[in-house]
Amino acid sequence: MQILQVQNLCKTYGTGEVRVNALRNVSFSLEKGEFAAVIGESGSGKSTLLNCIGSLDFPTSGSVLIDGNNLFTMKEEERTIFRRRNIGFIFQSFQLVPELNVEQNIMFPLLLDYRKPDSAAVEEILELLGLKDRRHHLPNQLSGGQQQRVAIGRALITRPKLILADEPTGNLDSRASQDVLDLLIKASRQYQQTILMITHNNSLAACADRVLRVSDGRLSDMGSSGKKGAWYRDEKLS
Repeated sequence: MQILQVQNLCKTYGTGEVRVNALRNVSFSLEKGEFAAVIGESGSGKSTLLNCIGSLDFPTSGSVLIDGNNLFTMKEEERTIFRRRNIGFIFQSFQLVPELNVEQNIMFPLLLDYRKPDSAAVEEILELLGLKDRRHHLPNQLSGGQQQRVAIGRALITRPKLILADEPTGNLDSRASQDVLDLLIKASRQYQQTILMITHNNSLAACADRVLRVSDGRLSDMGSSGKKGAWYRDEKLS
């Protein structure tokens, strides 16, 4: 079952001599429960791709369908509600609400949507994240790795069709990075959660089901990553 379909996506900034083609006819799809990593050099178009898929930015042309729904044929209010209910975001900078504790931060997307949190679901996520004993702590009382776990919980609580993770380990040390990756893999398996993750870390990318590479705005599917194939060896040598 296809959850995400990206079709001929283009994004252009500027005109004339300052024209930049950030995305050039990008097309790919993700199945339900698939965990894909996007790699590429800085400025290659990775973040632009993620922002367009999450409807945080508008493509110049092309389409993004999530569970068969075309994001850019929706009216603005309809798209905002759809995004809130169907797309989870995990950012490098965590972006937690400082005045809310761990449990409240995790429940925040539901409260924002005027929905009553399911206490059993909250408990399940706290257990998955290993945060039950930190549930009443504020973000400034947590380590970076713990804050990112809270951000993962916030992304999971709505059971979205798709989670977009933008360098989720970028501010973490190697041990915390591996912990966060393990949690994303577990979420993908336990909840059949579809995840698209940007990373500069090729070792982390190699743990995903599939690797996509963006270069000069063009996307290449590097295939399955689990066995660390030729793409991984080439990246290690470069």
